[in-house]
Amino acid sequence: MSLIALGVSGGIGAYKAVEVARGLQKQGHDVVAVMTRHARKFVGPLTFEAITRHKVLTDQFAPGTNSDIEHISLASSIDLLLVAPATANVIGKFANGIADDFLTSLYIATKAPVLLAPAMNTHMLEHAAVRRNLDTVAAHGVQFVDPGAGYLACGWIGKGRLAEPPEIVAAVEQILSPAGPLRGMRVLVTAGPTREALDPVRYISNRSSGKMGYALAAAARRRGAEVVLVSGPTALQPPSGVETVQVTTAAEMHDAVLARTAASDIVIMAAAVGDYAPGAAADQKIHKDHDAMTLTLVRTPDILGELGRQRSGRDRPILVGFAAETTEVVAQARKKRREKGIDLVVANDVSRRDAGFEVDNNEVTIISADGEEAVPLQPKAAIANHVLDRLEALLKTRTPVLK
Repeated sequence: MSLIALGVSGGIGAYKAVEVARGLQKQGHDVVAVMTRHARKFVGPLTFEAITRHKVLTDQFAPGTNSDIEHISLASSIDLLLVAPATANVIGKFANGIADDFLTSLYIATKAPVLLAPAMNTHMLEHAAVRRNLDTVAAHGVQFVDPGAGYLACGWIGKGRLAEPPEIVAAVEQILSPAGPLRGMRVLVTAGPTREALDPVRYISNRSSGKMGYALAAAARRRGAEVVLVSGPTALQPPSGVETVQVTTAAEMHDAVLARTAASDIVIMAAAVGDYAPGAAADQKIHKDHDAMTLTLVRTPDILGELGRQRSGRDRPILVGFAAETTEVVAQARKKRREKGIDLVVANDVSRRDAGFEVDNNEVTIISADGEEAVPLQPKAAIANHVLDRLEALLKTRTPVLK
């Protein structure tokens, strides 16, 4: 469902963080643990590694870490930063912009929501400096799971113990599952390339990585939608909480999409579906017996065009297409929207090296009957949110469907 960075700082409550990680996994989330140096004195990284099945992040200067600036890479991909327990020390660092380890650097670098579960001695929690730091991070948009009252590790009785794991997991769910226009909606997304076999060894395909479609599926799921992802061959891990249907050819994608369209409120065709396929694939490997070879190609099904024709005269499903172009990008996309009778077209220039196919960023123009929006170069996860924002606005103008 979502990727959560679980920050663990140095308090006795660190042992509860193991149960927090397990609880988040039971909700379908993917968890990456980030431990401070002092946290590792209470719980070993191996415990979290065994639970999360991910490398535990501890040192931003570890060999190999900076090959992709790992704290920046993680900051851009997580859906939530949860710190449990959050000690007075780490809260003070967050409040004052101190970034001297992986966790504090991650906090400053991420734009994801941040949830803190404070845990400390009662007098520490009440100290003016700690209260000031809590107010500062709250002003920055940080949310909290209030500590509980009871017997503390120091022997005192009072407020300050880490909230119980189910309370922390429930607070995470409240942040990640907001009530929004896509809650309860059924969204079908296609992603990746298709492959058309020439023989048992070779195929015709394209450079699509599937990253844009997967980002759209994950973003729609975060907004509460029930998501089906029809994916061509990719190296990507399907988003958590999303039903994934794996296909290979354009014909297989056509059948998978058409079989599920009637149950969908929104269809987003982000896949790069091959327009042509060999008339018949050879049964055995084709050997290079001649200097030249002639291939006979036939048109593959026009999935988006067929969806537009089937929907004619109705509001649902809302149809979104992608126009991967190399010249006259916006003009070609406008034409595609008109000819296929669809609601939105997302135009992108796939001839660029810094955007489009095989990279993490994109720059697009979103085209509808109401106008055009140019979205500058940014991560595909952010592009996905722009597209869904436009879809949510469009949903408000459509007649509700009785279910």
